[in-house]
Amino acid sequence: MKIKQTKLVNFGNRSGIRVHPVSIGAMRLPEDVNEAVSLLRQAIDAGMIYIDTSRGYGDSEIKVGRALKDGYRNKVILSTKWCPWNVKVEPNDDTSTDCTYKRILESMKRLDVDYLDFYQIWSINNDEQYIQVTRRGGMLDGILRAMKEGLVKHTGFTTHAMPENVSRYIDEADWCEAILFTYNMLERTYESVLAKAHTKGIATIVMNPICGGVFSQDSPPLNDAVKNAIGPADLVETAHRWLKTNKNIDTIVCGISKPSDITSTIENYEKEPFTAEQMQRLNAELAKVSKENSGFCVDCKYCLPCPKSIYVPGFMQAAYFSECLKVDSRARDIYGWQLNPNNAAGHADPGECIECGKCEQKCTQKIKIIQTLKILKSKFGQKS
Repeated sequence: MKIKQTKLVNFGNRSGIRVHPVSIGAMRLPEDVNEAVSLLRQAIDAGMIYIDTSRGYGDSEIKVGRALKDGYRNKVILSTKWCPWNVKVEPNDDTSTDCTYKRILESMKRLDVDYLDFYQIWSINNDEQYIQVTRRGGMLDGILRAMKEGLVKHTGFTTHAMPENVSRYIDEADWCEAILFTYNMLERTYESVLAKAHTKGIATIVMNPICGGVFSQDSPPLNDAVKNAIGPADLVETAHRWLKTNKNIDTIVCGISKPSDITSTIENYEKEPFTAEQMQRLNAELAKVSKENSGFCVDCKYCLPCPKSIYVPGFMQAAYFSECLKVDSRARDIYGWQLNPNNAAGHADPGECIECGKCEQKCTQKIKIIQTLKILKSKFGQKS
């Protein structure tokens, strides 16, 4: 499937680049290198010219580099990213200019290229991290040094920070040319900042367009919501058309692991966007199964701190997908992520709950947290 150049859209006004509305997410490429190269080239040939990879995605950069041989480098917009709080390549990695510059050179070597189109600051998740990376002698200075030397052409950042914080970053960051957010039918936290970034000429990139695979699963509540709004329809197709309707989004990152990821996503984006009336009905039906309206955790964090260091909001997010949306695969991923010592959560196991009830007393949603933790433990906890 070849995409005509007329299908390309502005990648923000600051960058002066044009992209296809569907881009390549290189986080979960096939394990086999030759298979990964073939898949990447299929995506590029189909018009997906922006590639999002990272020093933290295993051997993704190496596979991407192999795929960009034989003239493919000139066809793409290549972006990679790194931060020390997600991945420490060496134990003394930090947010300094020198360390960042070193990681840029390393990524270029792994990708086997002589320049990067984009190098992004990966995962600015709070004000402390924003200050660290933008201070004098910080990560941004390392990227700007590489840009001055012609090694990097553009920069930006990815984020999971509070939307009000991101809004402030957008006002301050005249250096930023692109931002990567999570945004989909169920997770609309960044809706206003997407619009603000677009207005400011910053390229807007959406990750998790199908909600971490939730929309590819059989979820009776979500299927009913879509059916009530627009009639029987495929959830993934609906999610893509819903995103396409939002003109503040420049491109979505499609994680590719098999050929159908490419063809089906592009086919969905070839379909018409929803009308204003359809969007109104869809949003109204989806709101009925939202966390706020279905009685699940809204991440206010009033339940914290837990005396046993259980990160209650994280586990309650797992409960939402399992108990409300009936998508245990996503719930299991969230549950496991909370316990993984190598990520930002790494908190105590729900089995350590002492049932003191302090969290339930402070919960604005009146969730039966103690019982919910027991249910999650029985469903997703490791069996002895």
